[in-house]
Formats: sequence, C-alpha cells, structure tokens
Amino acid sequence: MTSVPTPIPSRTQYVLDAIKHRILTGQLTPGQALVETELAAQFGVSKTPVREALKTLAGTGLVVMSQYKGVTVRMVDADMAREVYDVRLLLEPEALRRAVRRGASLDAARDALAHADAAADTAERSLANRQFHRALYLPCGNPLLGRMLDEVRDQAALVAAVAWAADPSWEREAAEHRDILRLALAGDADGAASALHTHIASFVRRAIPEHPEEGQE
Repeated sequence: MTSVPTPIPSRTQYVLDAIKHRILTGQLTPGQALVETELAAQFGVSKTPVREALKTLAGTGLVVMSQYKGVTVRMVDADMAREVYDVRLLLEPEALRRAVRRGASLDAARDALAHADAAADTAERSLANRQFHRALYLPCGNPLLGRMLDEVRDQAALVAAVAWAADPSWEREAAEHRDILRLALAGDADGAASALHTHIASFVRRAIPEHPEEGQE
C-alpha cells in the first residue's frame, strides 16, 4: 500500500515560505543566526512551527543546523557554488532543449520575464528570475529531470543572491534571458539550449572566477 505524504501544517508552511523568501532575497544573509524564539515572535507563532520549518530548510540546503552554533543561513563558498552550477550546466540546457522539441508552452517563461522587467525592487526581480528558469526546464517531459533541477534551485538562488549583492548584473542577464526565450519560441531547440548554457557559464565565470569551467556549446 502506497503511503501518502504528510502535509505540512499551515503555520509551518507560512513560516517556511517567509524564511525562505528572506534568505533568497538577501534579507537574511549567509552565516546569519536564526533564533527560534525571535522568529516565533516575528511571525506570531509558537516555536514548534519555526523548528519544523528550519528542519525542512536544512533538508533543502538553505540553512545549517549545528549542535554548537544553532541554526544559521548556509554560507556560500566556492565548492558549494561549483557543485550547484555544475548540475545546472549539465541538466538545465538539456531540459530546455527537450521542452522546445516537444512544443511545450513557454507562456509562463514569457510572463516571468515581463514580471522581472517590471519589478519594483531586487527581491521581486530575484523571484521572477527563478520563475523564468523554472518555466524553461519544467515542461521538458521528464518529471524526474524537473525535480532534480528543483532540488538545486534554491541553492542556486542563494549563490546568485550573494553574487548580485557584490556585482549587480540584472540588465545583462535580462538581455540574455530575452535571447534564450526568443530562440525557444522560434523552435530552435539547440540554439536555445546553447544560449542557456552560455548564460549559466557566463554567470559562473563572474561569480566564481577561479572556476575552471570552459565548456561552451
């Protein structure tokens, strides 16, 4: 008999979403302590949903739980960034290639790009950027491939948040996004995949200059 996943209680989900939003938009910075009592007071809940939310975030790699230091936002180092972006470079262009070849709708990607262009602040633009990339790979026709990319999505956003704080590059990346989408909408699967690979690799060279990545499609 197949077991049914236990749903996350609404209060825990609320706290989880709020903390994740703060981390991925840079309001909570890498290494910052996350104190249960303080967060519970901020969100108007008991410590239980905060504790459960932090456990879930630890499982996704956004926070670190230590017996001595407590809970902190995960630090971004070169090794972590390389691991995350190696996965993206290997999988994301192929997922987009498959999505284009199967004629999948890219309306969500177009909407996310428009949302990013109209964003009022960095936080809103960051979230729209994440939605754009997800809208490109999710309709690839392989749910497992989509889930694998979803698993590194938050960690990639954490790396990007740190990089953007040091060197904002929104306009350059927005232009690259428009080119990727143009090729995808034109049905050029290989061209769109190549442009996406170049886009990700370019970010890697800027954010992690010591990275030996040289692959270009």
